[in-house]
Amino acid sequence: MDKDILIQRNNLEVNKVAAKCLRITILFLISLWIYAATDYYNYDECSIMMVFASSIVLLLIPTVLVNVLHIEKQWIKYYVIMCIMSVVFLLSTFISYDFIILVILSLLIATLYCDRKLIVVTTLIDCICVFITMMLRYYIFNSGVTSEYSTFLEALIYGVFLRIVMVLVATLFSYYIVERNMVMLNKTIEANHALEHSQEELIFAFAEISESKSKVTGEHIRRVAEYMRVLAEASGFTTDYVDKLSVASMMHDIGKLMISEEILDKPDKLTEEEYAIMKNHVLYGEALLAKCPGDIMQIAKTIALEHHERWDGTGYLGMKGENISYISRLMAVCDVFDALTSQRYYKDGWSLGDTYNEIVTNSGKQFDPDVVQLFIEHFDEFKQIFYAIPDKEIY
Repeated sequence: MDKDILIQRNNLEVNKVAAKCLRITILFLISLWIYAATDYYNYDECSIMMVFASSIVLLLIPTVLVNVLHIEKQWIKYYVIMCIMSVVFLLSTFISYDFIILVILSLLIATLYCDRKLIVVTTLIDCICVFITMMLRYYIFNSGVTSEYSTFLEALIYGVFLRIVMVLVATLFSYYIVERNMVMLNKTIEANHALEHSQEELIFAFAEISESKSKVTGEHIRRVAEYMRVLAEASGFTTDYVDKLSVASMMHDIGKLMISEEILDKPDKLTEEEYAIMKNHVLYGEALLAKCPGDIMQIAKTIALEHHERWDGTGYLGMKGENISYISRLMAVCDVFDALTSQRYYKDGWSLGDTYNEIVTNSGKQFDPDVVQLFIEHFDEFKQIFYAIPDKEIY
């Protein structure tokens, strides 16, 4: 799995953690609101209420986006940081400069995202916030708020400089934590690549065994993998997931290892009993792959179980419509296309035109109409694969 994908997944999880942290912060602010209302601060109750209410609304928006609307976007992390900084600005400017310490919270959240640039930008905004807040309090709000510092120099040294130093020290720690996390992430990626490679090798081996059990020694599994790649890319999946689908699709008939050769290679029509046994290969395939670790194997398990399901519900297991996983609906078109166009010792292969018409005719019956539309749009690529990977030997 690519580093970018892992980081994106991490960011989505951190969005949830950040939203929860801000909800906890809301409870903290509510308690302070009650305390401030006792006139500890030199503000009237209405002003305190407005500042705290605005802060709470800002802190609630990430929860609405992440937990209520379930928006999974990378930009939410930027809003979370700006939300925290806006609240810090409001509280430290209009209530008490002591709240400026909350700038550290934005750095902590930025650290969780493992984003060096975000840490740098957050540090810059923190420093600007510290400076501007103090200047506003000293020059504009000093008489009505408090008299923390008697001279501008004191305000600059004790109010700004020392706090900026605190922010910079926190930034160094944040950078160190991110660097350590990136080292661990790289090790995780290397281990994941090794696992995926071993899964691919295992899949190739099992697929070859599955094919060689039959008298057919063609290139079915390789063509199907390429057909799946075409439809997966057309579906808008990430490159990483397309690769996994392509490899996993080779295992769609792994359950046939449990079916006798007499049934697999019977040239005549199967009896009802034999057909019932043949249909069980989807269940055998799922059972063989059920406890295999790794994303590819789990994708392969789903495809092995569902690739003979039909959109109208008349497939092996009776699954219907969108109850069939989307990747299995892709697999159904790929598998049928190759099965019809391939020559077997007991049949001639169909022409590409006849096969095309058969799949289009069965749109909404055997196949998902949306998948058939993708097939139509990318039929030229199917033809290229068909000619590029011919069967080596049929006997």
